[in-house]
Amino acid sequence: MGVVTEVFGSVFGGGRNVVAETAEVFRVNAEAQAQRESEASHAALAQFAAEFGGAWQGWFDQFVDGLNRLPRPVMAFGVIGLFVSAAVNPVWFSERMHGVALVPEPLWWLLGAIVSFYFGARHQTKGMEFRRSVAETVARVSVPDAVSDDNPALEEWRIHATK
Repeated sequence: MGVVTEVFGSVFGGGRNVVAETAEVFRVNAEAQAQRESEASHAALAQFAAEFGGAWQGWFDQFVDGLNRLPRPVMAFGVIGLFVSAAVNPVWFSERMHGVALVPEPLWWLLGAIVSFYFGARHQTKGMEFRRSVAETVARVSVPDAVSDDNPALEEWRIHATK
């Protein structure tokens, strides 16, 4: 009777639970998953707070930031405007495109280089700002301890795990 009780105790309870430990191989530990999701949520909220709680800029900085945001929308609306003008007045559009065809090739290369450097530099700057803000957020966010030191179940587990 003692052997059967010991086997059932080791499988279904009595300290270390083999069924629960085996189940975690096939199914995520719900408590640990909830802890990870909570930590991710706290980190995301801290990142949003850091992003939108930035230092105040002067009027000139705001003006330059506004100008820096113009090229992409202007180009997008310009292309849409070309399609509209081609549909509304094809002769006018054709005359303009013949003028564009007369632009020498080195000038096109120069325009391509300028646009590439503008967007490349902007991408580099924004990427560096993003990485810096993430690093600052990670440095500020204090991750709560998953388990406190005064956990009797954890102490019991540590004792059994070291045997």
